[in-house]
Amino acid sequence: MTDTGTDITAELVRALLRDQHPDLADHPVRLGARGWDNQLWRLGDDLAVRLPWATTSADELLRKEHAWLPALAPHLPLPVPVPQRFGEPSERFPRPWIVTTWVPGEPADRAPATRAERAADTLAAFLTALHRPAPDGAPAGRGRGGPLADHAEGFARQLASAVELGLLPDPEAVRAVWEDAVTAPEWTGPDLWLHGDLHPANVLTADGTFCGVIDFGDLFAGDPAGDLAAAWILLPDGAADRFHAAYRPAPDPATLRRARGWAVLRALSCLRIGHAGDHGRPGGKPTWGPPARAALARLVATVGR
Repeated sequence: MTDTGTDITAELVRALLRDQHPDLADHPVRLGARGWDNQLWRLGDDLAVRLPWATTSADELLRKEHAWLPALAPHLPLPVPVPQRFGEPSERFPRPWIVTTWVPGEPADRAPATRAERAADTLAAFLTALHRPAPDGAPAGRGRGGPLADHAEGFARQLASAVELGLLPDPEAVRAVWEDAVTAPEWTGPDLWLHGDLHPANVLTADGTFCGVIDFGDLFAGDPAGDLAAAWILLPDGAADRFHAAYRPAPDPATLRRARGWAVLRALSCLRIGHAGDHGRPGGKPTWGPPARAALARLVATVGR
């Protein structure tokens, strides 16, 4: 059920396709996943339909993805869900929706990467290819591409919540990572294309390494540190150094310090979302908790390095 009261079913998806893209309406339809912003429905073997269901911001994010991702996708070394068709709001479904290519793989929150060197090299190659100067008019990052210090209140709130819920064994060590990051020099380079939301549920794995990246709704231009945080969020223990050595251009010390701060914010958010009943989802998203705890342990281990 969406926030508008519409029950999303296979029959609704078929009806929307008949109305706006009738050449696709005869493809088999089955539920793929219920994500944070969108429901994903398989459309035959090669396509997927994404419909917003739980957040009002998803409408804007789908439009942005449809506008920008097709030009970026051919230059990326991993499969991504390339938009193929756009669905306009209608009386049947009052929100936009898109048809994309289907990207096979298992989300990393359910099947973490285990082949450390291969995963580090794959992630570095993907971000090296993505992190190119963005053109004029590229979307802004809703605060994520700006100074880390602008998120001090959010960090304090997330940390306090995690402590209250008993989710952090050493909150002061987490605070130390943040305080080092927030005092690092700011980014002075060009605004680069960023995925903007690289957490385990948005990266796919197969055979122990990464095989695809999904959900580009937060695509924006800014400081690459936010994406480089993925080294601690996604990779197995001990793989971050390999990633940093493979990524080009090699990140400077200030960028790595900021990246650790963004990683702390991401991990704290996922930790809370993974907690049962938190963040507006009955039952939470339990698979988000373990990778978030592992990421915080990795980050705490970097203090003093």
